[in-house]
Amino acid sequence: MTTPPQFAAIPPSSMAAEQATSKRAPTRYDSTKPHITDTPITRANWYKHVNWLNVFLIVGIPLYGLVAAFWTPLVWKTAAFAVLYYFATGLGITAGIPLRIFLAAVGGGAVEGSIRWWARDHRAHHRYTDTDKDPYSVRKGLLYSHVGWMVMKQNPKRIGRTDISDLNDDKVVQWQHRNYLKVVLFMGLIFPCLVTGIGWGDWIGGLVYAGILRIFFVQQATFCVNSVAHWLGDQPFDDRNSPRDHVITAYLTLGEGYHNFHHEFPSDYRNAIEWHQYDPTKWFIWTCKQLGLAYDLKQFRQNEIEKGRLQQQQKKLDQARSRLDWGIPIEQLPVMEWDDYQEQARNGRALVAVAGVIHDVADFIKDHPGGKAMIGSGIGKDATAIFNGGVYNHSNAAHNLLSTMRVGVIRGGCEVEIWKRAQRENKDIHFVTDSTGQKIIRAGNQVTRIAEPVATAGAA
Repeated sequence: MTTPPQFAAIPPSSMAAEQATSKRAPTRYDSTKPHITDTPITRANWYKHVNWLNVFLIVGIPLYGLVAAFWTPLVWKTAAFAVLYYFATGLGITAGIPLRIFLAAVGGGAVEGSIRWWARDHRAHHRYTDTDKDPYSVRKGLLYSHVGWMVMKQNPKRIGRTDISDLNDDKVVQWQHRNYLKVVLFMGLIFPCLVTGIGWGDWIGGLVYAGILRIFFVQQATFCVNSVAHWLGDQPFDDRNSPRDHVITAYLTLGEGYHNFHHEFPSDYRNAIEWHQYDPTKWFIWTCKQLGLAYDLKQFRQNEIEKGRLQQQQKKLDQARSRLDWGIPIEQLPVMEWDDYQEQARNGRALVAVAGVIHDVADFIKDHPGGKAMIGSGIGKDATAIFNGGVYNHSNAAHNLLSTMRVGVIRGGCEVEIWKRAQRENKDIHFVTDSTGQKIIRAGNQVTRIAEPVATAGAA
C-alpha cells in the first residue's frame, strides 16, 4: 500500500469549527450578489470581512489560556507532557503515514482542520502556488499567509480546484471529517486533562498548558510553514516560486523548513535530505518503517534531485555572471585594417593587438605589474607571442582583464575575423551559452589565450 497523497504534504492550519459545516447543507451562493471579498474594506463593512469564529478560536481562546496561566501553577509533569503532546500532535499534522487512526486522532488534537479539509487546501496551494487561487499566497503579504487567510473571509470560488477523490474513498479520512468536532474536543482538550488529572491530579493545568496553550503553539508553528517558509531562506532547487529552505523555519515547524525541496519534490516523504538537517517528521516516519508500521515510502530519485540542484546553481552563476564586465562581445567589435591599427598607434593611441583583437591599454600602462616598458613594447604590434609565453605566459585573470579593454579586431587577424565572418554567413558555430543565451567564456578559453605557449628563438 502506498502513502496516500493527503499525507505526503505539509498541511495548512485550520480551526475545528470550520468542520461544523460538513454536516450542513452546502451553502448556496447568489451569483448575482458579489461575495464580501469582492467589496473594498470600509469603516462601515470591515466587520463583515472578518471570520469572527476563527478569530475567537485562534485569538480569543489562546488569550484566555494566557490569562488563566497567571493563576494556574505549572507542574513540571504537566509541562513535560505538554511538550511531548505538542510533538505528537505536530507530527500528526506533518507526518501522515499508514498509521491512519493514530495520526487522524493526534492530528485532530492539533485543531487544524480535518484531513480532508486540510489536504484539499494544501493541494490547491501546491497547484496554484503564489497565485490568486492559492488559499494562503505569500504574495498577499507575510501576515496574510501566516494568519490573515484564517481570520479574514475567503471567497470559496477563488480557491483552486483539486482532486480529492482518494480522500473521499478513505474510510479513516471520512470518519475523521464527519466526527471532527468530537475528535477535536476530545483529543484537543479532554484527553490532555485526563492524562494530567488522572496521572498527577493537575486537571486545570492539563486544560491550560497541555490543551489550550499547546494548541496555540502547534497552530502558530504550522502557520509558519505558510508564511516564514515562503519568505526566509535559500532556494537551492527552484526560484520561480516563493518556497524557501532555512534551518530556523525547520526548528519552528518540526522540520518543515526545507520547503523549497518540498515544493519541488512534493511526493517525497522527506523535507530535509541531508543527514545533519533537522527533520523529526522524516525520522519518525523512517523509524515507523523500521518497526514495520510503515512501508513503501516515496523518494525522488537522487539523480533528479541533483539535476535540479545543479540547474539552480547554474542559474545563480549565470545571474552573477551577468553582473560582471566581460568586455564588448567579439561580434560587436568594429573591424580595423592592420595599417589603420598601426597608424593610430603611431599617433598616440596605446593600442595592442593580441590574437587578432585590438585592445586600448592606455589606462593600464601605469598599473602593469611588468612595468611600463614591457607593455609599451607591444603597442602597435602583434603582441600575441609576447602575451602568451614569448615574454610571459599571462594568467587567466590577465586575459579576463584584457578582454575589458577590447576596441576592435584586425581584418583577417587569427581566428577572430574568421569566426566573425562565419557567423555573418550563418555557418555552424559551436560555443557554450548560459541559461539566458549569453556566450560563456570558460577559464583558459578566452580568445586571446593560445593553448600552447608560443615558441621563442633560441640563443645564438
